[in-house]
Formats: sequence, C-alpha cells, structure tokens
Amino acid sequence: MPPKKKSKVDSSRIPSDDGNLESDSETGNPIEKKSKTANEKKSKRKKALSTDVDNIKVTPTFQNKTSTEFHEQDFSNVSKTPDGKKWNIKVATWNVDGLRAWIKKGGLAYLEHESPDILCLQETKCSESKLPKEVVVPGYHTYWCFSEADGHAGLGLYTKVKPDTVSYGIRIPEFDKEGRLIIAEYNTFYLVNVYVPNSGRKLVTLDKRLKWNPKFQELIKDLDSKKPVIVCGDMNVAHQEIDIANPKSNKRNAGFTQEERDGFSELLKSACLTDCFRHIHPDVKGAFTFWTYLANARKKNIGWRLDYCLLSSKLMANFCDCCIRSEVYGSDHCPVVTFLHL
Repeated sequence: MPPKKKSKVDSSRIPSDDGNLESDSETGNPIEKKSKTANEKKSKRKKALSTDVDNIKVTPTFQNKTSTEFHEQDFSNVSKTPDGKKWNIKVATWNVDGLRAWIKKGGLAYLEHESPDILCLQETKCSESKLPKEVVVPGYHTYWCFSEADGHAGLGLYTKVKPDTVSYGIRIPEFDKEGRLIIAEYNTFYLVNVYVPNSGRKLVTLDKRLKWNPKFQELIKDLDSKKPVIVCGDMNVAHQEIDIANPKSNKRNAGFTQEERDGFSELLKSACLTDCFRHIHPDVKGAFTFWTYLANARKKNIGWRLDYCLLSSKLMANFCDCCIRSEVYGSDHCPVVTFLHL
C-alpha cells in the first residue's frame, strides 16, 4: 500500500481539498450594509467566527466511510467457465490495514455475506500475542503470518477446506521477518497469499522491492512446476495507466514507477500468470482497490488498483469471473473476488 502522509499532502497523489470555510452569506451571518466601514466589517466577521462557530459550514477533508451496508450488496454470481461449468470455488483477497481496526469496523461480517471458500488478508499489523479472540470463525480454518515488528505487514488466511500443508516465507530473512508470504497447498493447486514490499516514500526502499521481484518469480515458477498456482494479495503496483486515476503525476511515486510495472509484467510472463480482473475486464476504467484516506479520495474514486488475483495458465480453463467489491468498507483497500470451477 502506498505510504500514508502525516502532515504534508502530496498533490501528485491525491486531489486537493474542495474548500475550507464558506463565505459569510453561507454561514447564515447577516451581510454587512455597504455604508459600513472596512474596519467595522472586519470586526463583524471576527465576532461571527468567534461566537457563532456552530453556524460555520466546513467542507470536510476526511469523509471516510468505514461500515458496509451489507443488506444493500449483491454477492450473487452466475458466471461459468469457457466451457459452461458454473463456479464452485470463491477466492477473495483483502488488505485490511490493521486486523483489530478491521474487526471493530465490522470486517468479519464480510465472511458471512461473501462466504468465500478462501479469504486472504494482508497488512494485519498484529502480533501473535495481540491476536483478537474474535478471529475464530466457525466453519473456517485460520492461519497467521506475523511480522516481528508489531503494527507492520502480516498476513491471515481463512479457508473452509483444511490445506494439506501450510508454509511461510520466501526463505530470505530480510523479508520473512516481516510476515509477507503464506503458501497453502491443496489437493489440486497452491494458494499463495502475498504482501509485496512497498517502495516507500521517495522510493527509499525501491532497491528492496527490486530484490524481492526475482525471488518471488522463482518461487512461483517452482510451485507451478508441481501444481497450478493461485496468487492473491496486495502487489503494491498499479500495472497499467488504466489502473490508476492520475498516471501522469505518479510516474516516480511508489507503486507506479516503471521499474515496478516492468517487474510485474515480468512476473506475469515468466511465471505464466494471468491477471484475472484484466482478463475479463480489459478496458474497464475507474476499477480501483485502494484509495488514500486523505481528501475524500474514495468518494471521488481517485484510486489505484493494487490488489490482484493471478492464475496459473493451467487454471484458465477453470476461471469464471473476477470482481472488485468497491462498496465493501473497513479498510483503505477493498476486496477482490475470483470465481473458479475446480
């Protein structure tokens, strides 16, 4: 996920505010007569601002909706494979931007309404000792990959069918201590839940990201040589210009550098993976999965598509559909859901 600003807003990444305090006429305060002197007008305005604060209208910079109106959502899907077989497996992925906060915002209700067979979570930001008891959900086996640093990275996996094996990490200590990879082996496929390293503000960790890319490609190719692979997670890159609201102003920002985009292209090519959403929706614009909390970006749909489901070429005959749940709230990301017949 692109890094969050603390005090200064990078105007190249998010829109500017729509406004601040309204004019006097919009506050409901009396309009001064033209015969008043400039000093009298200034004094009058100052008094109104200091004594009638409740009447001043402010355009909020932050209007972050956090709860989902699940009863208004349609989670049904009637998609089929190219040869007409209806889907029977639903795989979802969601960067929750903090597991404990996500739970407080009603995130676990998503499991009930979506009812995915597999749900991959990223950025749980929770140590094992602070794992909430609420994470136990009937009907699901759960697995967690923790970062050594509390409040950083981390993964979770919910699955209705217990995997044959579960392993963790990419076998590089620099990355594995951050909790970035879960590999679940099932009878006919591997499921990879991943949180790819971010290149950082001013690209301070771009070299780290570029070190990750070939190692991850190697891992996926090795797994695919044994069984087909499903890769789900926050890839921290908007692959093409169609995948970001403001491509021109973000060329050298984390998540849209040419190096990162080329690395993602190489992953798709070398590991024989397909971007599920773009496969079925090649020309859809405004399809984003991440919006900064600043400047009301989500409401304006000023976003990035950073979250993906990638399928091994061996599974494309089993692919039915992929959709973005942009109306599901609880994080600065939203879920991505893939439907398969397996």
